Amino acid sequence: MNLEIMGQAAQQAAFELATTATSIKNTALAIIADELEANQAAILAANKQDTDAAVASGMSDALIDRLLLNDERICAIANDVRNVINLNDPVGAELDSRVLENGMRLSRRRVPLGVVGVIYEARPNVTIDIAALCLKTGNASILRGGRETFHSNMALVKVIQSALAKAGLPAASVQYIEQPDREYVSQLLKLDQYVDMIIPRGGAGLHKMCKENSTIPVIIGGFGISHMYVDDSADLSRSLDVVENAKVQRPSACNSLDTLLVNEQIAATFLPRLVERMNKAQVTLVADDAAFNLLEGKASLLRKAEAGDFDTEWLSYTLGVKVVADVDEAIAHMRKHNASHSDSILTNNIQAAERFVNAAGSAAVYVNASTRFTDGAQFGLGAEVAVSTQKLHARGPMGLEELTSYKWVGIADYLSRP
Repeated sequence: MNLEIMGQAAQQAAFELATTATSIKNTALAIIADELEANQAAILAANKQDTDAAVASGMSDALIDRLLLNDERICAIANDVRNVINLNDPVGAELDSRVLENGMRLSRRRVPLGVVGVIYEARPNVTIDIAALCLKTGNASILRGGRETFHSNMALVKVIQSALAKAGLPAASVQYIEQPDREYVSQLLKLDQYVDMIIPRGGAGLHKMCKENSTIPVIIGGFGISHMYVDDSADLSRSLDVVENAKVQRPSACNSLDTLLVNEQIAATFLPRLVERMNKAQVTLVADDAAFNLLEGKASLLRKAEAGDFDTEWLSYTLGVKVVADVDEAIAHMRKHNASHSDSILTNNIQAAERFVNAAGSAAVYVNASTRFTDGAQFGLGAEVAVSTQKLHARGPMGLEELTSYKWVGIADYLSRP
């Protein structure tokens, strides 16, 4: 496998995709969705090879859940692709326009980024998400999934390549690095002559490695400690529902709740009620001293917090719990413990809500809502290429617009003077 040749092919494909009509791109997406459903049995058989190997290797339940595909998930992935078809194509749209004093009409026009390299772990659905969003925005992509999803990704790439051929688009529009050797990741990160952006999707280690070794701009995101603060004015019954959803609905997701901060005025009332639900879901509570004293003898799975626990993205049925004095102490805790992804306040106090929203440095901030909403489909973006937690170019779920840049376009008549 020669990444130099892959890069050249991707760059040429990107050149062609940049001027491809929206109708043709949508046709390719429709074929991908249909082929996913038509080839469901083969995809699930390939995925079973990966999940069986994961179980045999002792992989955690949280990671196995991330790589698992089933009938429902394939249907959801296909429908996400169809949702992308229905979204407006941002390529060619004008961001603004004005006429200068010299008579020239000046505007900014959205254009594709070019070639996007994506490195991801344990998430076969990302293969389709990336391909769909890149195709819609006229970008070519080079994908590199983890070895734990190799068979699943090969089956999915086969579907994509078939759809490209049927739609008459270049095969190099979506390429996959099949070799598991990490040397190919290092090569991809240095392919700045052809690749315009790198998007890692995985743990902090992957992001750190890409940031330190890439000669290509890197979008950082997809990890961070998600917090929820229960204010003393909160509706406790409704708060229980929100906390349960944020923690239990899909704990392996990056937007699941990691740390619960509870106002000291309501902790003695709220935490015992929360324990009933967490016990049913078999959630392990990792508590600071104040919370531990209130939970001891009530929580079936409980331990005292140790150094580093509140800096841990659990991705499992584990929840950090801390009692705080007020919203300001909650914010101070969040600032110290990597609150960059999704954070929420449960409150009936408008001043506390505004204080939290304005002070939180997260990519997504919620009032009386679950952190699980941080998702491209939930935001109406169709799907997402990543959840960016950095502060440049894009933040939060990255949809179609975040996969475009712009060019300045100046149009003058022959009478205009420079």
